[in-house]
Amino acid sequence: ALYNYQLDKKLFYVAILTDPTTGGVTASFAMLGDIIIAEPNATIAFAGKRVIEQTLNTTVPEGSQTSEYLFEKGLFDPIVPR
Repeated sequence: ALYNYQLDKKLFYVAILTDPTTGGVTASFAMLGDIIIAEPNATIAFAGKRVIEQTLNTTVPEGSQTSEYLFEKGLFDPIVPR
């Protein structure tokens, strides 16, 4: 409801991802910002490495849930220290 209100009123939304940003937060409002900022070395993931590996029967690359890795993939905007 809040996100729809923000859209309707054309409000600017900045999301700041800290360590850790996981679970439903990642899957919902954390990734909806007009600008998404992350702190260095933050863990950002929907599910933990072990859960992904057991569910998908695959190996999750080391470091693939870090802000630096996800920044390289274009998931969010700048990495800014506190």
